[in-house]
Amino acid sequence: MIIVDTALKARAEAGNPVRVGMIGSGFMGRGIANQIANSVPGMELVAIFNRSVEKAKRAYNEAGIENVREVNTVAELEDSIRRGQYAVTEDAMLLCRAAGIDALIEVTGAIEFSAHVVLEAFKHKKHVVLMNAELDGTLGPILKVYADQAGVILSACDGDQPGVQANLYRFVKSIGLTPLLCGNIKGLQDPYRNPTTQEGFAKQWGQNVYMVTSFADGTKISFEQAIVANATGMTVAQRGMLGYDFRLHAEALTEQFNLNYTGHIDDLTKMYDVDQLKELGGIVDYVVGVKPGPGVFVFGTHDDPKQQHYLNLYKLGEGPLYSFYTPYHLCHFEVPLSVARVVLFQDVILAPQGAPQVDVVATAKIDLKAGETIDEIGGYMTYGQCETSPITQAERLLPMGLAEGCKLKRDIPRDQVLTYDDVELPAGRLCDKLRAEQDAYFASAMVQLATV
Repeated sequence: MIIVDTALKARAEAGNPVRVGMIGSGFMGRGIANQIANSVPGMELVAIFNRSVEKAKRAYNEAGIENVREVNTVAELEDSIRRGQYAVTEDAMLLCRAAGIDALIEVTGAIEFSAHVVLEAFKHKKHVVLMNAELDGTLGPILKVYADQAGVILSACDGDQPGVQANLYRFVKSIGLTPLLCGNIKGLQDPYRNPTTQEGFAKQWGQNVYMVTSFADGTKISFEQAIVANATGMTVAQRGMLGYDFRLHAEALTEQFNLNYTGHIDDLTKMYDVDQLKELGGIVDYVVGVKPGPGVFVFGTHDDPKQQHYLNLYKLGEGPLYSFYTPYHLCHFEVPLSVARVVLFQDVILAPQGAPQVDVVATAKIDLKAGETIDEIGGYMTYGQCETSPITQAERLLPMGLAEGCKLKRDIPRDQVLTYDDVELPAGRLCDKLRAEQDAYFASAMVQLATV
């Protein structure tokens, strides 16, 4: 951390700030704008795209910036940057193409639209920091290929749970342990939540109700854990992850695993079979109703008996699994630090390491009827579950990130996972083209993974 803030301070003193463009200015986008403007010396948010330019202006205004210029061409945006002005636009491609922008923060949660934006940014040699697990979990591996070819960085961000897990994973490895489980701590998990049930919460916090529903129904955490798996080489123990829910089943789980359960994540190291974790190469998972929520955790092992003795002395227990956790995730507060790491140090927070390990597959939230068109993520019709990529490929399961807009060919009962054969894809989507390209590009790797 010190090296990052020291480098930003040097950029500020030199009058050469890291210049950032942001795609999207919803709830999280407004938080990021405020953070950069008021708490990150050495960085400037020079331009914001939103489909409604008034919402882009709002993000600046809430950050205390009133003098904002609306631009409609690359030349106008580049002129604005040279003059040290702040720009808003309804054309996202201007941010991708304009000189003078070091990196883009993508914070829309969209997939089809964002795929176009990310590829255009790569064409113009711009790094992209994603606060968009949905895009990353659907197309991240092939987008990483394009980023590498362009000589730029594609990375998820600090603050959101995947990035916090990645930082903790790196720390655990750096002190000589072997991480075997990367986990997320939730307060609620109910696959049947919908925008009606979540409307009150969304209004209370000023958030998008579909995004809030995706948190509650498990889709968001599935995307988040999928991208952690794809960055670490881990997998899932079963479809949907294990997902132990202490909020509902504390007594039964305590008895089943013979736990001395006090409500803390440290208590749960005895729940997992270390040999199974090693055989699988590590897993991603989540737990519900455990402290410290809403944090993240990593369980790891150490093979050196001398170091095991020290770990016990330092109150981490006798093993074989040792618990490490971060008790919070601070979302927009940490996103600018991710940009600094990428631009100033070429340090990737979280990105696919190659072939996908885990996908998120679309599952019927209600009984679906032939002829219906599937609504968006966090809607009324589907929720997402993690599944291994080899099984996803072998069974032609429909990725959750591609489900919106698909027309059902047949009736599907609640809780059944959809396949490509169950739907008609919308015509002409880039996301479908990229997904097919991703499947083909990593086909041999999928065959190898399936035989492991």
